[in-house]
Amino acid sequence: MRLKELLFPAVFAVICFSCKKDSGGGDEGPKIRPVTPNSGRFISKVFEYSPAPGQFIGESAGTPEGANSIVGTRSGLISLGAYGGYIVFGFDHSILNQTGADLAIYGNPVPEPRPWSEPGVVMVSQDENENGLPDDNWYELAGSGYVTPATIRNYKITYYNPRGVSRVSWIDNRGKTGAVEINEFHDHSYYPAFAANQDSLTFEGTLLIPTFGEHDGIYINWAMGWGYADNYSTDDTEMMDSYQKNQYNSFDLSWAIDKNGTPVTLKAIDFVKVYTGQNSVGSNIMGEVSTEISGAADLNMK
Repeated sequence: MRLKELLFPAVFAVICFSCKKDSGGGDEGPKIRPVTPNSGRFISKVFEYSPAPGQFIGESAGTPEGANSIVGTRSGLISLGAYGGYIVFGFDHSILNQTGADLAIYGNPVPEPRPWSEPGVVMVSQDENENGLPDDNWYELAGSGYVTPATIRNYKITYYNPRGVSRVSWIDNRGKTGAVEINEFHDHSYYPAFAANQDSLTFEGTLLIPTFGEHDGIYINWAMGWGYADNYSTDDTEMMDSYQKNQYNSFDLSWAIDKNGTPVTLKAIDFVKVYTGQNSVGSNIMGEVSTEISGAADLNMK
């Protein structure tokens, strides 16, 4: 699990490694917002925070106000709740698709011997209509688990408001049911009181394989190989450095794929979306598996 495997199909590899990464020049495609002397490398704005139910939702790390703690820093903290919960943010400039990793996302995963990662799927978007809003096409940055047979594409889940301090039941588009369980450390309603819909919430995306387990009597959640937020990756290659080395997860914009899984070439991106990628009840001590973000940065800026 900790060693990078040959996970991408041959066609993916040929396309990604044979194309020259563009630094953003040329007149074709969406307008690129340049870096200026006043530009910052960290997040400049949170556009949307829509968490799934979870133990931190409604607390400081699970509110719309708390979401702004990740702006302009790498030391904030926001929880995305259970599977599908997400946050959308942007920068004061376009992030260029240059050689190697372009984007850093900070989280709070825990290394071995008591590993606890909560992998978040990362998507990116260009401001194609140039209106300054994240209402354009989204592209997933395909991580190590994307082509794993157990990974589920087009997964959809609906959570139902229990209208009180109680487990939050859910049903998915594969006919399975379950619940986000209450634990003694966070004894309050887990359903987001600020959500627009107070009856139910539906999320969809790529469902990563579960990595929850128990080792020597301790509950753990193993990291994915690479390519996910809040994930204590131990890979250390030319393209991707380990979390231990950098204290962030790095992402290459050339990993972008469309909704059909076809690689796309992006000169730059303007918006980032991160959502919890695993649907795991976790434990009565650690709670549900829910991605947490403490900031993000443009790696092309030093």
